[in-house]
Amino acid sequence: MENSQPSVLSILVLHGPNLNLLGQREPGIYGSLTLDAINNLLAATAETLKVKIIPLQSNHEGVLVDAIHQALGEHHGILINAGAYTHTSVAIRDAIAAVNLPTVEVHLSNIYRREEFRHHSYLAPIVVGQISGFGAQSYLLGLQALVNHLQVTSSQK
Repeated sequence: MENSQPSVLSILVLHGPNLNLLGQREPGIYGSLTLDAINNLLAATAETLKVKIIPLQSNHEGVLVDAIHQALGEHHGILINAGAYTHTSVAIRDAIAAVNLPTVEVHLSNIYRREEFRHHSYLAPIVVGQISGFGAQSYLLGLQALVNHLQVTSSQK
């Protein structure tokens, strides 16, 4: 991804800790869809939007930080559900700030209707936007918003 803009936008989709347990973990909060099902929905939406997505899930903070670093020069933007790291990880926040790629934060549940400690996001001040509370739809809305943001900013250059 040198200075020339490739014809297909590439989006790194990061899923944080415990999201591999979707479908069985607290379905009343997180819904009954599995992570594979969410990734399939994202892939279908990406195809409609004519973009490429590369999904990655990890329970390990360092793996997510490394993926964010590697996104520089490989991807145009990042869609992230950092899970609990949203509320604890200065390292993920700093990695996103360092690569300076447009990033959208998503959450399945409305983090502001939950426990007080979930109300703070280390990511919110540095991302393009945040979508929460719409279940799997949060991911799809986030992808659409990120692609729109990338297209608008690209056309303004």
